[in-house]
Amino acid sequence: MSSPLERLSAGALGWLGGNLDHFDPFSASARPTPLARAKAALELALLCHCAGRLAEPPEALDEAGALVRKLWQDPDLPRLFADVPNHASTYGLIYAALAPDAIDAALVRATLAGLDPEFLSPRGKSPYQRVEIRHYADKAGARHTIEPYAELLPHSPLVAFRPAEPGDTTSQDGAPLSVPRAYAVTHTAFYLGDFGRTAPGLGGDALAHARDLVDRLLRHCVEHDQWDLAAELVLTQFTLGIEPLDTPSGAAAVRCLLRAQRPDGAIPGRSAALGAHPSASAGEFFGKAYHTTLVTALMALIVSSPRPS
Repeated sequence: MSSPLERLSAGALGWLGGNLDHFDPFSASARPTPLARAKAALELALLCHCAGRLAEPPEALDEAGALVRKLWQDPDLPRLFADVPNHASTYGLIYAALAPDAIDAALVRATLAGLDPEFLSPRGKSPYQRVEIRHYADKAGARHTIEPYAELLPHSPLVAFRPAEPGDTTSQDGAPLSVPRAYAVTHTAFYLGDFGRTAPGLGGDALAHARDLVDRLLRHCVEHDQWDLAAELVLTQFTLGIEPLDTPSGAAAVRCLLRAQRPDGAIPGRSAALGAHPSASAGEFFGKAYHTTLVTALMALIVSSPRPS
């Protein structure tokens, strides 16, 4: 019998593979705005990038990988980023960082060369933004002036954020952190630990604090059926050196995601409250479901694989 993580990943990958036309920003089924089209393509590339580093990359992603290679050699993709001015530099950097192997890298080099050096500097950016930029800049081989992670760690969300205490009137539904802050915690862990590839550099009290914060967040997400954050937090536990299924909160989160997963493999939204309506069109359903389904597939693949030695 397959494990819970294997069931999650198989279903999610099956649904994603059946909806690749929605990920293609130049297809008739593409998302409705330049921002949404660019984001979907980049997220598919991240899944393929991380899955391709596993000891046994899933064959279910072969067609997705082919689509990513095709898109990364299409000059219209980096041009699409210009239509999202508030994200153009970030998306251009991520595009370069996630470039698949064995492609003509001329477009990638040109995109990197067009980045403003000010964007690759620490000036005017929060510690979280600097961690994100450093992660993708290092992966892309881009020159930057962001501080070393060791200097950023004490001020990063993973270490600096403190959970709300019981009775805190600023906490919504008793959440340890607001949703945007919770995502900043998970993404910081992903960048510092390269999505479970390396140790994030935490130790002692800082590591204990990060693990406790993630556990509190995860228990809250399970209680409130916040599926997207739950999947990200399980992967964060793994990145912090924990075996999630050996913890009550991690095991409960996986069960929560299995309950949410539809027979076709999709997770129908970021949460039960934000899930797709039964009458949603195919495009509307994709917009609600794809991110959480992709994150669930990413989490399940990484957590069920051996840790890199």
